[in-house]
Amino acid sequence: MFENLSERLERSFKLLKGQGRITELNVAETVRDIRRALIDADVSYKVAKEFTDRVREKALGEQVLTAVQPGQLLIKIMHDELATLMGSSAQDLRLTGAPAIILVAGLQGSGKTTFCGKLALRLKNSGQWTPMLVACDVYRPAAIDQLGVVAGTVQVPIYSEPGNKDVVAIARQALQNAKAQGCNVVIVDTAGRLAVDEEMMTEVANLKNALSPAETLFVVDAMTGQDAVNTAVAFNERLDFTGVVLTKLDGDTRGGAALTIRELVKKPIKFVGTGEKMDALDLFHPERMADRILGQGDIVSLVERAQAQYDEAQAAKLQKKIDKNQFDFNDFLEQIQQLKKMGNIKDLIGMIPGAGKMLKDVNIDNDAFKGVEAIIHSMTPAERQHPELLNASRKQRIANGSGRELAEVNRMIKQFDEMRKMLHTVSKFQSGGAAKSAKKAKKHR
Repeated sequence: MFENLSERLERSFKLLKGQGRITELNVAETVRDIRRALIDADVSYKVAKEFTDRVREKALGEQVLTAVQPGQLLIKIMHDELATLMGSSAQDLRLTGAPAIILVAGLQGSGKTTFCGKLALRLKNSGQWTPMLVACDVYRPAAIDQLGVVAGTVQVPIYSEPGNKDVVAIARQALQNAKAQGCNVVIVDTAGRLAVDEEMMTEVANLKNALSPAETLFVVDAMTGQDAVNTAVAFNERLDFTGVVLTKLDGDTRGGAALTIRELVKKPIKFVGTGEKMDALDLFHPERMADRILGQGDIVSLVERAQAQYDEAQAAKLQKKIDKNQFDFNDFLEQIQQLKKMGNIKDLIGMIPGAGKMLKDVNIDNDAFKGVEAIIHSMTPAERQHPELLNASRKQRIANGSGRELAEVNRMIKQFDEMRKMLHTVSKFQSGGAAKSAKKAKKHR
């Protein structure tokens, strides 16, 4: 996400590179280029102009320290202003009521139904909430069935009344059903249209008035650019929603909607969809997004995703195997699966400072491990557990079974052997260092 904007901003900052001080002339030139970059990223002209005027005013008002270059100072100002533009700090859901009600609205095709499932999974995994999905999209063919599939995927209950067109009655009955089943949060999926129309708005407004939801979330496809912003304004005028959800942000290299919506509707962006999987939903952090836009990565989010997949007992078991140099292909395959669960591979790389820029022209997708997985799956259980069994004839059989070239199989096995040795060496070094530290501490008692 934001690749195009990041590249344009980087070029803009180069205008100040090598300048000894900030002047009205060089700042004006840089700010003009930044404004063009924002407009090209689908940020509205009004927002882009007001934003760059604030940046220019702050830049000219700063006293540049000798240790800080003008370009670095402008990046700092840009970071702070971008974070402010997008809402300053993250805002999670504020759920009250028994059960707490979340009303989800948006246009058809924006990703409402998928978001409902993602949110249900997020709440369920928190351990605090027991969610139920409610099907109030009673017009679109197979909408109820689609929500049913989503509910089955994330393993949460669903309430629906096929054939009933009275969405308010459906929702009220769903609340009674939720209480009976012990569900403390209800997520209501509503109908959408291909464009804003009065009938849809009236129906969603009636639902809101009848339910008094703790949260009314507007879901919008980030890839629709300025249309997303216009739709958000129209929905907010009728619904006065409490937050925005941006879907498909991972597929939008411009990202203008994320930078404009918050400024125009004055409502926080609460979540962003970062992939197709049900766990690909992130709390929106303006400061971290500002870091990514400016090419500085997002290590905190990367660590949080890793921790979400971390199993302490499993990690201890793996460490023992590494210590004994028994790390095998089963362990390797398991680590690949863990990495894939963290999200889109290219998105993860973009969170590492500098890595996204270095690999921007490299085609990295979620199929990057497909060849490795095919090779491992073509091994026998004994070969996976004992890599030393892999002789020439076995490797040829694996190549045939996986549909890969023999050279690719040999290369993968060689790389695995090198990784295995390196892990064991590092483990020995760390163990030796820990033992020496313990011995030294004992000696000084």
